[in-house]
Amino acid sequence: MKRSVMKSSTALAVTLGLLAGPAFADMEAAKKFLDEEIERSALSREEQEAEMQFFIDAAEPFKGMDIKVVSETITTHEYEANVLAPAFSAITGINITHDLIGEGDVVEKLQTQMQSGENIYDAYINDSDLIGTHWRYKQARSLTDWMANEGKDVTNPGLDLDDYIGLDFTTSPDGELYQLPDQQFANLYWFRQDWFTDPELMAEFKEKYGYDLGVPVNWSAYEDIAEFFTGRTIDGVEVYGNMDYGKKDPSLGWRYTDAWLSMAGGGDVGEPNGLPVDEWGIRVNENSQPVGSCVTRGGATNDAAAVYAITKSIEWLEKYTPPAAAGMTFGEAGPVPAQGAIAQQMFWYTAFTADMVNDSAKAVLNEDGTPKWRMAPSPHGAYWKEGQKVGYQDVGSWTLMESTPVDRAKAAWLYAQFVTSKTVDVEKAHAGLTFIRESTIQHESFTERAPKLGGLVEFYRSPARTAWSPTGTNVPDYPKLAQLWWQNIGDAMSGAKTPQEALDSLCAEQEKVMERLERAGVQGDLGPKMNEEREASYWLEQEGSPVAKLDNEDPEPETISYEELIKSWQ
Repeated sequence: MKRSVMKSSTALAVTLGLLAGPAFADMEAAKKFLDEEIERSALSREEQEAEMQFFIDAAEPFKGMDIKVVSETITTHEYEANVLAPAFSAITGINITHDLIGEGDVVEKLQTQMQSGENIYDAYINDSDLIGTHWRYKQARSLTDWMANEGKDVTNPGLDLDDYIGLDFTTSPDGELYQLPDQQFANLYWFRQDWFTDPELMAEFKEKYGYDLGVPVNWSAYEDIAEFFTGRTIDGVEVYGNMDYGKKDPSLGWRYTDAWLSMAGGGDVGEPNGLPVDEWGIRVNENSQPVGSCVTRGGATNDAAAVYAITKSIEWLEKYTPPAAAGMTFGEAGPVPAQGAIAQQMFWYTAFTADMVNDSAKAVLNEDGTPKWRMAPSPHGAYWKEGQKVGYQDVGSWTLMESTPVDRAKAAWLYAQFVTSKTVDVEKAHAGLTFIRESTIQHESFTERAPKLGGLVEFYRSPARTAWSPTGTNVPDYPKLAQLWWQNIGDAMSGAKTPQEALDSLCAEQEKVMERLERAGVQGDLGPKMNEEREASYWLEQEGSPVAKLDNEDPEPETISYEELIKSWQ
């Protein structure tokens, strides 16, 4: 790239003339931006300039407006806030402030705007995990309706929705699009390929466990590999066989709501989410109304698969993980594998890829810049069945609230389209490595870069990627329910409660929230309609989820070579 990804907003603004006087909107600023920043694009230069002309013309009524948007703080959004926002301001004359805050804070701000009706931000990049919330409360604008009516005059004719790979995750069951994807990343399995292919280590592992060291297909193999590496010294460094985090913090909640239970085998078969029971253990009826979370109402938040999932994560955290990890949050734990002492991590977000290929990650890079590590599908637990969700995919997406005045929503919508446009998306993806467009994934520059990204490009070019999905529409109120997870799972992590006790409490609290929603009637015909409680045995005898405890939660371990895995993707 011609310029540093983390160029300051001030520096770029000076380059584009934004600080030279009043904001102006013309093609001169656009051409400067294209010359200075856009080296790689899915569009030709002529097409880029045509797209920039659309933004200039559409923004004319909103010149001089001060617009505020917000997102969580990850590399992709830092690129938007520091590079694309000042460029957009210079090109269009709309002054954008793109705030970067914690993910939990984004949800809190959104929830406050929903409850108060006050326009705190003009647009949000929030997880598509809230699709069930937006669909039921109707406080977010339907983008389907917006683009056809009020927002038609500010909708880019080159938007090309068919090019977005994540629209299934931001579309409600009735076919309405509520959010526009801005970035996507999956949680995958991460491992040290150099160690896994070391002949001496391979021979030692085969001698001890009786099967080949390779990418674990199931949790039994993952546990053996974790045990094998923990405590040994490699290249003068004490190694651990697992990485995770356990601090009682909001980020502990999404560690588990992000499909951990379905990876263990919780919930029902189905894509993008299990039906009628999803990975949160929430059951819905034939009308998509939530009816329960506890086993006694047909839910699975506290069934045997869920208990197994929490038990194993705590066990591995205690036995095979650096001691400091138990007191870490998501953000603190993320960079640890790059320090060179971790052999594998089952639950690793590809959002950290950008930080695994820069100068701070030299411990896990070869001299030529290629990685010593690889990423692969996460192994599944003892309860998992073919056709179940195998992992989570974060889809941070643009959301316009009904409480935002129309003119402000229009200006913010222009910015949302700008930062996801075909003109800029390839460059943005090289900065943050969070793909949203098929044209970007297939761009020749990523074919060239693929050997240095450890399997990321191969994963997103494969049909397998559809098996990783965000939280679905079974969750009726994400902000209210998500906070219950970290508080209750935190009790299990600390030992204050057993996993069963913590999950019993969690499902009961989820049902209390859903009962209140039902009584209030605020979600209309889409809101909860709770089942009557029955004996757990009634539901455990039914086909599908919830499930009873298996006689054997430790099946035969299974591994696959990385080369075979890549072939299966292709």
